[in-house]
Amino acid sequence: MMTDYRNKRIVVVGAGRSGIGLARYFNERGAHVTLSDRRPPEQLAGLEPLVALQVWLDLGGHTEALFGAADLIALSPGVPLEIPAIAGALAKGIPVLGEIEIAWRELPQPMAAITGTNGKSTVTTVMGEVFRAWGKRTFVGGNLGTPLIEAVGTPWDWLVVELSSFQLETIEHFRPRWAVLLNITEDHLDRYPDMASYQAAKARLFENLDAGDWMVLNIDDPRVMQAAASSPAGCVPFSGSRPLQEGMSLQGDDLVWRWNGAETRFAANELRIGGQHNLENVMAALIPPLVEGCPPEVAWRAATAFAGLPHRMELVAEIGGVRWYDDSKGTNVGSVVKSLAGLKAPVTLIAGGKDKQGDLAPLNALIAERVRELILIGEAAPRMASAFAGLTSIRRAQSMDEAVQMAAQLTPAGGTVLLSPGCSSFDMFKSYEDRGRVFAAAVKALTGSGEGRHGA
Repeated sequence: MMTDYRNKRIVVVGAGRSGIGLARYFNERGAHVTLSDRRPPEQLAGLEPLVALQVWLDLGGHTEALFGAADLIALSPGVPLEIPAIAGALAKGIPVLGEIEIAWRELPQPMAAITGTNGKSTVTTVMGEVFRAWGKRTFVGGNLGTPLIEAVGTPWDWLVVELSSFQLETIEHFRPRWAVLLNITEDHLDRYPDMASYQAAKARLFENLDAGDWMVLNIDDPRVMQAAASSPAGCVPFSGSRPLQEGMSLQGDDLVWRWNGAETRFAANELRIGGQHNLENVMAALIPPLVEGCPPEVAWRAATAFAGLPHRMELVAEIGGVRWYDDSKGTNVGSVVKSLAGLKAPVTLIAGGKDKQGDLAPLNALIAERVRELILIGEAAPRMASAFAGLTSIRRAQSMDEAVQMAAQLTPAGGTVLLSPGCSSFDMFKSYEDRGRVFAAAVKALTGSGEGRHGA
């Protein structure tokens, strides 16, 4: 494994936070570094310190000759391997690695790696808080917030890392101590040709584990169990639907932890985050710390202190008897299903964005039952309007401000307005965070604009 980068010619692809971190990392280790991005300089920020360090820039496209002469190509999360310059380098046998693999090689600390279609940010955050409450110096990041490369060089006790399928595409020897797979539902079919390919990317989490490692698996999800079936690692299951003789399960109003002949019960109603999906998230988050020796009372105190993530069923305001929720992080159909399932009619749903080409049918029953008004935005609006025709009242908005104004007029007192797009944000916004902020600002502006009377 290449870990001595002195005088190596390295091309870092992607000039976001991870790419800038990688470029700095390699530069500090004596490599000749070029940072490449398809965007022009005026669309990028934070590059000046790299120029001062003599990092070369390849902007406005990817120079294939540069890639073809590299000793290593390092990818930021989400950069597709199909880019011609990368595909050409691979054909020449040039190593192409992702940020997660590169960082992992320099991190000796035990790691819990969390992936899944939904819930991984919540699980990562809660697990990190549990380790910290136990007194462990804990890095929390990866796909969530801080790039893993920024963890290198600090004496952590634990690393708790969220991973996307995109990040798992570019691992080689990556091997966490704990591999957590929460669920696999349809997502990113704009990138993967089919569900099998998406599932295979998730399953890479397990490919380097051995009998001394551990998996945390949602035993209720057949795709999860199939993805992990051939791994020799130990398994600790969790279930939201049936009692387990060993592992973590929901039984009545308790989360029940059974391990090595002992049983501990946690009162689910003490949690500040609601919904069946969050009970499952908390179960998954508790397992690695508990097995590692964290006292149950310490773990539960940290879990019950967690109030939820921004942009994930976050209550923005209550105006005129209407609750407004920001669920901008709901970027796939399965996530919207979970969010709608926790609400009562009448709901005004604001959805749409960059279409991931997922199957919309799982939403049909909930939309017919609970959604009184459906307001669609973005590129996916025409397909969604066609898919949900006849199930509820459907309207189109050209901007988030217009969607919020429309929702304010249409939603009666006692109702709920939910932004849960079921799509990525990149057709109209910089990120799901940006989309959520724009939504929240538009909602808060209602209180100063006289919007308080709602349609029947």
